[in-house]
Amino acid sequence: MINIVTLGVSDLKKAIRFYSDVLGLSLSDLSGGDFALFQLNIGSNLALYPRNLLSIDANLIDNVGYSGITLAQVVSSKIEVDNLLKQAENSGGIITRQPMDTDWGGYSGYFSDLDGHPWEIAWNPYMVPENPDKSA
Repeated sequence: MINIVTLGVSDLKKAIRFYSDVLGLSLSDLSGGDFALFQLNIGSNLALYPRNLLSIDANLIDNVGYSGITLAQVVSSKIEVDNLLKQAENSGGIITRQPMDTDWGGYSGYFSDLDGHPWEIAWNPYMVPENPDKSA
């Protein structure tokens, strides 16, 4: 499940105003500093982050074809981050940043899929992923 699509933006304040005023999206309380988050649907979010910082975070600084967009999957634990990154690598993906503790209190790593699209796999203590296998 894709939980977050992150857009690298050149001016965060202008981008927040644009997505709030033009598209009518509500800024999440989880936003702050150099990060903005808008909840789209249950379990689906749009994040804004300075483009240069996003490329550094994903370790894609020298990637000429980098579009400024990353996809993210939030998982339930640090171990699940490690396992999913290993599975991606074993299936032909390329690890662009090894998993590590983050300055925002989570744990994440990045890989590029078979076509070079960057993915962040993250455990976030502030976002609990939905479990589609749970029955009501």
